[in-house]
Amino acid sequence: MDGPLQIVFLGLSITSSWGNGHATTYRGLVRELVRRGHEVLFLERDVPWYAENRDLPHPPYGRTELYGGLEELRERFTPAVRDADLVVVGSYVPDGVAVGEWATATARSATAFYDIDTPVTLAKLERGDYEYLSPALISRYDAYLSFSGGPTLRRLERQYGAPVAWPFYCSFDPELYYPEPREPRWDLGYMGTYSDDRQPPLDRLLSEPARRWPEGRFVVAGPQYPETVRWPDNVERVEHLPPAAHREFYNAQRFTLNITRADMVRAGYSPSVRLFEAAACAVPIISDAWEGLDTFFTLGREILVAHTPEDTLCCLRETPEEERLALGRRARERVLTAHTAGRRAEELEGYARTLLERRARPARTSDAGDAEAVLSGAARTPVEAAQ
Repeated sequence: MDGPLQIVFLGLSITSSWGNGHATTYRGLVRELVRRGHEVLFLERDVPWYAENRDLPHPPYGRTELYGGLEELRERFTPAVRDADLVVVGSYVPDGVAVGEWATATARSATAFYDIDTPVTLAKLERGDYEYLSPALISRYDAYLSFSGGPTLRRLERQYGAPVAWPFYCSFDPELYYPEPREPRWDLGYMGTYSDDRQPPLDRLLSEPARRWPEGRFVVAGPQYPETVRWPDNVERVEHLPPAAHREFYNAQRFTLNITRADMVRAGYSPSVRLFEAAACAVPIISDAWEGLDTFFTLGREILVAHTPEDTLCCLRETPEEERLALGRRARERVLTAHTAGRRAEELEGYARTLLERRARPARTSDAGDAEAVLSGAARTPVEAAQ
């Protein structure tokens, strides 16, 4: 199918980035889809915690509509969902199972589940927690678009019955994240909300190096850290950093630290958007280790990996300045090629057209072979095939 597509998103939020990482992801994706000529409708549940914190109440791209509940959703938007070329339901949508059942029953064309939280989703499914997705619903979507790649994709197909699972990683907006040459204020910085599982590696890879190098300058930005956390004297704390200040924060560091949530480490192939944003600013990254990291960056050339406090200190104190700057430049070139919002819009368009072609073609004996190839991992995604 050629020509513009009609796409409907049912997502957590696009109007408010308060307390979630979904809004910025949706904003960049929708904007780039519209730039490519597609017609996009974004449907968001009107909930009080976002209503009081809307930093983009009227997105200037596509069409955004708020709805009060399932009944209003059905009454107002059944025609739009029915007639769309692609209907995408996102993770953490309120009443997500009911919304997904309605969307897959109503849509006449392709449907997809867009999981911005894949490791968390799988952990919830294992516990029998079907807050926004159930095992039975997975097979009703035509595709599962996952923030995690690698073996997780095959697991979604084989264990949970997804007809096909494709990688659809996070992305960054190059209009917001770019280098701003300045004298670094800190030798190493980290940005992230407190979490029990991230604190031990943060202590190991930032706090302990700070203790061993009193002359070094360190910073940790993010809310909800308990008062019981003991920070070395040379670690500056920033309680809250709004998105508009992220670029400036990255550019004020000689190196930035990436720490990955435990669920994402277990899943592997689950890059954080912070990784791409920092790289876009050409700030050299020191990261914890996890399976699949080397598929996003070349280790030692585009990113550095630390396991111990000694590794961190070695990166900070023994990397020549020329190589430090080159690390940042090479990482920026990598993410500009592969991980922008524009790139994700191209990928979604490719996925959509593949799904529509599959639905349009008559059943053939070879279709079973196609499905087996996808499930075995022998078939490439539409994006890979185009490369």
